[in-house]
Amino acid sequence: MEIQYFKSLPSTQKYLVERVRSGAVDSNLAIVAQQQSAGIGSRNNSWIAKKGDLLFSFCYKREQLPKDLPISSASIYFAYLMKELFCEMGAECWLKWPNDIYKKNKKAGGVVTQLTKGFYIVGIGINLAPREGNFANFDIKKEVSEIVKSYFLLLKKAPKWQEIFSKFRLEFERNKSYSATINGVKTPLTKATLCTDGALLIDNERIYSLR
Repeated sequence: MEIQYFKSLPSTQKYLVERVRSGAVDSNLAIVAQQQSAGIGSRNNSWIAKKGDLLFSFCYKREQLPKDLPISSASIYFAYLMKELFCEMGAECWLKWPNDIYKKNKKAGGVVTQLTKGFYIVGIGINLAPREGNFANFDIKKEVSEIVKSYFLLLKKAPKWQEIFSKFRLEFERNKSYSATINGVKTPLTKATLCTDGALLIDNERIYSLR
């Protein structure tokens, strides 16, 4: 995995998507920024970052990932690997379906994913700098470069989707105290059932939103 570092970018995700679409990228590549002025969150919302946060995007060839990974659940897969890494580093965190990383009852980061020209293009933003209000941060005593490299070591092991899903399913009950914005509507997850492909079953409807 080639890793390129920048002092500042409007959005690591937009930058990398444009490079992949233009044909300028033909192998796995990561873009890391110290600062970001126009980050992208879930549902194309803005993601307000601070200097010192973990801000990176990468493209990864689909063929190098487990064959049992559903396209619709890619964000769960990539987000859960980051959640596991942060837990290994001593953080208390959990994954809120399908792509938000929480510390207790506050959001501390998230993952956005799209499939373009045979690459999964994944954007990850995690609050490391102190936050106030409704957002949390992780006090990780490691350099951003070390965190990024550790993440790619996990990804290189290519755990199967079923392995990730079995662990996420055990933790999913925590989601039922929260809501998710589905088709523009804030929907309680009280009665949601997690399907084996990562979708939610709510009132007999399969939901793949927020991916």
